[in-house]
Amino acid sequence: MKVLPFKIPKPDRDALVFQVDNDAVFYDQLHQHEEIQLSLIVEGKGTLIVGDTINDYTKGDILVIGSNLPHVFKSDSNTNVHSHMLTLFFTKTSFGKHFFELEELHEIKSFFRKSTNGFKVTSHKKRLQELFFQLEGTSKLGRFIILLNLLKAVSSASSTSLSSFIYDKKYTDIEGKRIREVIEFTMSHFNEDISLESVSNVATMTKNAFCKYFKKRTNKTYFTFLNELRIENACKLLMSEKDLPIGTIADQCGFNNISNFNRQFKYIKGQTPHQFRTVKS
Repeated sequence: MKVLPFKIPKPDRDALVFQVDNDAVFYDQLHQHEEIQLSLIVEGKGTLIVGDTINDYTKGDILVIGSNLPHVFKSDSNTNVHSHMLTLFFTKTSFGKHFFELEELHEIKSFFRKSTNGFKVTSHKKRLQELFFQLEGTSKLGRFIILLNLLKAVSSASSTSLSSFIYDKKYTDIEGKRIREVIEFTMSHFNEDISLESVSNVATMTKNAFCKYFKKRTNKTYFTFLNELRIENACKLLMSEKDLPIGTIADQCGFNNISNFNRQFKYIKGQTPHQFRTVKS
């Protein structure tokens, strides 16, 4: 099984795949697949990287990840919460080349447009969750009908984009392995001092070549990505560890300079760490 690209296992004649992930952690390697992914997080929380953007996910989230959009779920390791997700996989041509172009389905066209960058649903969540929970106990025809109802509800719901930049080419196997190893290394060592030399060695490239490679595929520098990952983890600590000093959080997230931490936090989040903690309390 290749990591990038990743093929969703399904019977040859099945146009729609329903998958239940229920384990300690979700599949945690960067991957992409042709199928659009429509998921409900039943239990679990962690970091979600989609395209060039670092997000978080938590219980109750409804997520849409577009075709061939690289992504990885990184379940929080410091929690005992089980990871449980319900997912439908399908392509725009699963039910025929022109099925979703029918006039009767005009109102769900926005779903496919927004799915290109991936998005998180922010309204109608109770109704959508009810539909997801009906999937396990129904027939294949029933799941197809539920999918249409989900697409209708999601298309009219509010949402936030998951990614801002899409690399317009599919990753080759070599590229996929390289970028996956860089992402895994970064997610495992973000709280340490990472040098350009060390991450370039992970990618088996010269420093100059790696900088150009990463920027071309993510539209941002590696250290911008690293700082965003560090700040996202700092946000989690600010919320979950109310009594932990901000300076300690900065250190635990890889910032050895509190002034730099405050500057990066405000640049990325638009507010200081103290303001973020106060507002979210």
